[in-house]
Amino acid sequence: MISKAHPPENPLLDVENLAVRFKSADGQLIEAVRRVSFKLDPEQILAVVGESGSGKSVSALAIMGLLPHRSAQIDPASAIRFKGESLLDLSASAWRGIRGRKIAMIFQDPMSSLNPVYSVGYQIAEMLQVHEGQSKSQAMRAAQALLEEVGMPEPNLRIHAYPHELSGGQQQRVMIAMAIACGPELLIADEPTTALDVTIQRQILELLLNLKIKRRMSMLFITHDLGLVGEFADEVVVMRHGQIRESGSAKRIFTDPQDIYTKALIHCRPDAGKPYSRLLTIDDFDTPGSSPPPLTGSLSAPSEAVFGEPVLEVRGLRKVFPRRVGLWRRDDVIAVDDVSFKLFKGQTLGIVGESGSGKSTTGLCVVRLHQATAGEVLFEGTDLRTMSEAAFMPLKRRLQIVFQNPYASLNPRFTVGQILTEPMRLHGIGSNALERESKLKDLLDRVALPASSVNRYPHEFSGGQRQRIAIARCLALEPDVIVCDEAVSALDVSVQAQVLNLFKDLQRELSLSYLFISHDLGVVRYMADALIVMHQGRVVEQGSADSIYSNPHHDYTRELLRSVPRGFQS
Repeated sequence: MISKAHPPENPLLDVENLAVRFKSADGQLIEAVRRVSFKLDPEQILAVVGESGSGKSVSALAIMGLLPHRSAQIDPASAIRFKGESLLDLSASAWRGIRGRKIAMIFQDPMSSLNPVYSVGYQIAEMLQVHEGQSKSQAMRAAQALLEEVGMPEPNLRIHAYPHELSGGQQQRVMIAMAIACGPELLIADEPTTALDVTIQRQILELLLNLKIKRRMSMLFITHDLGLVGEFADEVVVMRHGQIRESGSAKRIFTDPQDIYTKALIHCRPDAGKPYSRLLTIDDFDTPGSSPPPLTGSLSAPSEAVFGEPVLEVRGLRKVFPRRVGLWRRDDVIAVDDVSFKLFKGQTLGIVGESGSGKSTTGLCVVRLHQATAGEVLFEGTDLRTMSEAAFMPLKRRLQIVFQNPYASLNPRFTVGQILTEPMRLHGIGSNALERESKLKDLLDRVALPASSVNRYPHEFSGGQRQRIAIARCLALEPDVIVCDEAVSALDVSVQAQVLNLFKDLQRELSLSYLFISHDLGVVRYMADALIVMHQGRVVEQGSADSIYSNPHHDYTRELLRSVPRGFQS
């Protein structure tokens, strides 16, 4: 745990009564931030926590002067002061002297922030040339030193790389190098680890903390995950619907939360160290007297004998992606190498590992969205890998997949009714439109969506509702096995809890089997009966979920578990 800074008399950043409205296309004003006030002292870390739509990122953009001028309106009574100077009164030229030099920001998605046509070294050096007046050669040397400071492997080579040639963690390191290039006093980090695997997330957090101490910076850390900030934040502000619900020291927020919403955020997120019988949601905390979710009575997962015969068995699965280097030479990528496992009826098998471990490729090979290079995928004893497309067609509906991104996996031009009935029509489920309409209503009821959803389009729903639609689309085909590929990683913690509970309910009701793929060990702990851990395309550990979590044998598994956020630690 990082030692806490002692607050001085004058704050570095003072936000007072910040109110931001946006003008919609039809001229209506939407309140995004409502009278928000907080202070940040020198060399202090303030975490602003809230779910999507809470106003936390809008507040950060207001501090940086980056709100869109045409649609955003800041209330005249609002005040944002940096070292006593008002930021809301600055001209465009005055802002250029502050952004990057005094206040810098790291954004959530580095690929949308980095220019794809310039090398990362050029982009870092450009900042030093513009803000510091360095020559091109000086700036490139300084850029390489910055890449080395942020822990970039082989900085002398990576300085010439383009963003798409780097991993997600390396791209974020480049963004951090750009942010600290001019020695800012305040670093704003807006969800800098959300899209990263748990071990890379841990590395980035430790890097930010070390840089904060070394450079004596203050940090405004924005996240939707309250459990993430407990280990390093001095102060915490909890936001919902544009308002501050609770604020205080990290210790007080975690040990004695006062607001119902804060309590919900703490308990909605599954803990990798505890097996839950059911997750509580935000709605559960509206009932007086709600308590944390109960632990299961037994830590032992059901044995294979309890489940009976496997519904799916994978033997020696291998997937190679051909890659040509130059005109004559090939350098093939082995994504999955000799992977074997069994999945039983009514069981959840978790697959965990970092990006590039081969876990998603394994799932895609199972449902034949990737054609495996070698091995067997036996579904009720029949090898799916070797059969023709025509022979596979009747089995296709029994093997379904829920993808990570509900925004990209639903056809934006189809209504919910069309999204759910088209698969039924293609696979001959329901003898006529009337039967399919009846089944459609039942599907919506199963995933807790109102009947009025039938005529609405995907963009009219929240992320959690869209994922429910994607689940209903799978259920429309009456599957036996559902591959869940990072199916809840894009969701806020409270919505995630709702969807995970839904998965559990459907499994009990329909005896579904899940192949549950995730890099979040807390989520997998809640869902999985058995577990396989993948690293660099191979299975490094396999067994019951409880035995692996309580007594991991492989160093890589232990590293994954050590990297899981633990909340507040004194």
